[in-house]
Order: sequence, then C-alpha cells, then structure tokens
Amino acid sequence: MDVAEYRNYGSALRQGVVPAAVLAAIAMAVIDGIVVSIALPSITRDFLADVAQSQWIITAYLVTETSLLLIFGRLSEYTGKKTLFSAGLILFTTSSLACGLSASLLELIVFRVIQAGGSAMIFSISGAILFETSSPGGQARVMGYIGAVTAAAGMAAPILGGLITDALGWEYIFLINVPIGIVSLVLFWRHFQKEEPCEHSVRMDWAGSATLVVALLFLVLFLVQLSSTLSWSAEAGICLLVSTISMIFFIFAESRNTHPLLDLAIFKKLDFTLPNLSMVCIYMAFFMLNLIGPFYFEGVMNLKPSQVGLVFLIAPVIMVIASPLSGWLYDRYTLRALPSAGILLTGISLFMLGYAVILQDLLLIIILFVPLSVGSSLFHSPSSTDIMRALPLAKSGLASSVSATLRNLGMTLGVCISGILLTVDLNRAGYSGPIQDAVPGLLAGVIGTILFIAAALCGVGAVLYLAKNLLLDRS
Repeated sequence: MDVAEYRNYGSALRQGVVPAAVLAAIAMAVIDGIVVSIALPSITRDFLADVAQSQWIITAYLVTETSLLLIFGRLSEYTGKKTLFSAGLILFTTSSLACGLSASLLELIVFRVIQAGGSAMIFSISGAILFETSSPGGQARVMGYIGAVTAAAGMAAPILGGLITDALGWEYIFLINVPIGIVSLVLFWRHFQKEEPCEHSVRMDWAGSATLVVALLFLVLFLVQLSSTLSWSAEAGICLLVSTISMIFFIFAESRNTHPLLDLAIFKKLDFTLPNLSMVCIYMAFFMLNLIGPFYFEGVMNLKPSQVGLVFLIAPVIMVIASPLSGWLYDRYTLRALPSAGILLTGISLFMLGYAVILQDLLLIIILFVPLSVGSSLFHSPSSTDIMRALPLAKSGLASSVSATLRNLGMTLGVCISGILLTVDLNRAGYSGPIQDAVPGLLAGVIGTILFIAAALCGVGAVLYLAKNLLLDRS
C-alpha cells in the first residue's frame, strides 16, 4: 500500500469511526434518559423512598438536559465541537459510574443532574458533528442514522432496562455505560481531526442564558406537575407564570444583545423554523404512542411485558434500515416532497392504528407498525438535513442545539399530554382505578381517541412542511 492509498484508507476509516462513536454516545444518552423509569420501582424499594421522591431521578435529568442544550451549542463556538463533545462523554461516563455506586437517593439524583449535563453536551452538537464530517452527497443518509439510532435506543430501552434490572440489579443500567463511554471517547478523540475555527473569547449572554434555563425549567415542571396531579393547582400555576415571564425577559434580552445566546433572527428563516415545528409534531405523536401503547397491549390484549417489547421492536428494526435509505434517496434525488409524505404517512398510520385499537385487532395493529415506521423514517432524515442546511455552516452548532431542544420539548409534551388524556378520559367515564384493570372496551376506546389526536398532530406537521416547500418555490 503506497502513501496515497494509506491516506485514503485512513480518511475512509475516520469517516466511519467518528459517526460510529457519535451514534454510540447518542444511543447511550437516549437509553439512560428512558431506562430509569423501568428500574424506578426497584430504586424506590432499595432506598426506602416514596414515588414522589424517586420521581426526581427522572424529572431532574429531563429538566437539566433540556435547559442546557442551547447553552452548550453556543459554547461549542468557543471550545470547538471536538473538545465539548469529548467533555460531554467524559462527564456522562464518570457520572454514570457515580450513579451506579450511589449510596442514597439524594446522591443518585445529584449524579443524575451531572449525567444530564454530559448528555446535553453530547446532544447539542452531535447533529452538527455528523453533518460536518459527512460528504455533501451523503449528509441526509448520515442524518438518517440519528433517527434510526434514536428510535432503536428509545424502543429498546424498556426491554434492556427490564432485562438488566432483573438479571444484575438497577445499578447496572448505569454501570454498563462506562465501557461504552470509554471506547467511544477513545475512538472519537483519535479519529476526529477536522480543523475547527473557534472564537478566541467567550462572549456569552449569561443573563439571557439564566432566564432561558429558568423558563425551560419551570415549563417542564409545569408539565410534570399537571400530568401527575391531573388538575390545575397553585403549584402548576406558579410554574407556568414563572416560565412565561422568564421567556418574555429572555426574548426581550436576546433581541437587544450584541452577542445573544440565541440569535432570534434564525426563526425568520422559514426553511429552518417550519421543519423544526414539524419535528415537534411528529415527536409528540410518537411519544404519545410510546406511553399509551404498553397500557393497551397489557390491559386489553393481555400480552406479557416481554411480548409488548417484541411488538415495539418492529419500529426500530424498520427504522434502522429505512432511515439511512431515505437519506440516501434524498441525497441522490433531492425529493423535496419526501418529508411531507413521510409525516403524512405516519399520521395516516396512526389514524388507522386508532381504529385497529378500538377493534382490538392485534394482527392489524402489528401490520400498521410497518407503514408507521417507514413514514417516520422518510421524514426524519430529509427534515434533519433541511434544518442543518438552512443555516450557514458556521451556525451548525446552533442549528443542532435548537433542534435538540425542540425535540426534547416534543417528547416531554407527548408524554405529559397523553398521560393527562388517558387518565382524564378514564375518570370521565367513571373509572379511577389502575389503568391496566380498566374494562378492555373502555381502555381501547380511550387509547384509540388519543391515537386520533396523535394522527392530527402529524397532519399539522405535514401542512407546515408543505408550506415551507411552497414558500421556497415562490422565493
């Protein structure tokens, strides 16, 4: 092998290793954000805590991660993406070790907050790293891997959580991150060699950053409070008020700051804003299905948890194949209608799934998971690429962090809204006991209605994306 061939081989290796390390970190962070809910009963029992206390293991993680994404995206312009991503991996891995070794509930919650900070570093710029390190003709395909890995990790997390907790104990849902994190860090640091122009001084809008953290913190607390109490309370009202006032102050401060945390002018670019809003719609719809699906399969279809896991594995298996394929199609043929068609197919599948749920037809439900997953794959890769291409390459970190923040909010809204609808509709029908013990016909009807709402959200997302394409045609 001559020098030129060796260099080409090294370049090809880097193009494969860097995405693999980034995607492994994404999968690890996604799984740890979800898997704790499966182990929560075991953690609560071991620490002799009540549910209200142990729930903070999940809530503190979610609040911290969501509120820091934009800040770390901005900081990457000074530190460079390699440094920030590596620091995130180190922080996430070491805090995972600390979580697994925690001797009290308070220790576990504190280390979960630190772990969420590492996750925010990873998520805020992972999309930008994959976008920048891929060739122009392969960007959509690489962005498709994010959708495939996120879906696979999200769906597999409950299964992994149950298996690991039963076989080894809840501590190992954290400890398993340590070897994965170390390997990912070594591979990424060694093979990521892209030159990054960095700003020489940190000119961060710290006041704006603080108001944004407060706004997002109290917004998530409001949603959690509302979904847990299922009624308007003084606490929920205060959280919403504080979030609203903080967001108003944030917008006011950012519009007048010469070095804002978030350049609000990017939202005037409809080719950036509309795909992001469509993404929020589809993530809300998918996480509504994620929450209510297990209740349906166990309460109506009488499936065991392991059988429910097999049904939900249909989506990640299809998306692992279909997401990169849809990205390849978008790279090669630039099919601008592909994202709209994808989210519309997802909506139609959810609508038909609602009817299948009401009819209690398990075979039809399983079949409908196929077009549902294909539609999501057709949407995710092209839309992620459009979002990254809408802003200059110098703002790729900002585009990635804004997209990640909105994606997290979509997930949170989907979980909270579906939880509220499920319990409220059952209460309205006169039932207030455990959800799985509700009359099968009643539970099927309520869940079917929620799926219709999820389908409508996808319809809204499709309209937004069509509007984006029409506006670009006219400009």
